[in-house]
Amino acid sequence: MSPFLIAGLGNPGRTYKGTRHNIGFAVVEEFAKKHSFEFRKKMGWKAEVAKGTIGDAEIYLMMPLTFMNQSGEAIQEAARNLMLDPSRFMVVIDDIALPFGHLRIRARGSSGGHNGLKSIEERLQTQDYPRLRVGVGEERGEGLVSHVLGKFSKDEKKLIPEMLERARTAIEIWLEKGLNHAMDFANKNPPNPSNGE
Repeated sequence: MSPFLIAGLGNPGRTYKGTRHNIGFAVVEEFAKKHSFEFRKKMGWKAEVAKGTIGDAEIYLMMPLTFMNQSGEAIQEAARNLMLDPSRFMVVIDDIALPFGHLRIRARGSSGGHNGLKSIEERLQTQDYPRLRVGVGEERGEGLVSHVLGKFSKDEKKLIPEMLERARTAIEIWLEKGLNHAMDFANKNPPNPSNGE
């Protein structure tokens, strides 16, 4: 059976660590921490990659070392090396259209203007792959670029651990039970409202 690939998208480097645009990195790092996977640079894939097993499933996690708008280069390289069908990998991204802390899993779909997904579609010539969107809150007047490359607020930071745990759990359900079960779990509102009340 072919392995699974979970790719969190973001921008490499210390400058971007902890920004809204890098929540995909944070999710796969949370998954790696829970399952004791260790990331190493794999320059042929243009990514940091962690490999392990859960049950009988072989799992690869990756964080592209390309910038967000070139994420497709790394995804294409990994998919080619692992001979993956698109249904066997999931891309984790930030979404400003979702309220902070909300999750949405889709089996396929357009990029919705997200540069990382645009790059993947261009490279793979398909929109038919699962994606987990993580709500980082809408832009509120500071400009889109400033918003997604900005840090989370003090109140938001308190809620991030729970958000990452839910995202990790959604991925685990996908691996164990399939996409429909993962969608049932992820696509409902989080137990705590995004305002922290």
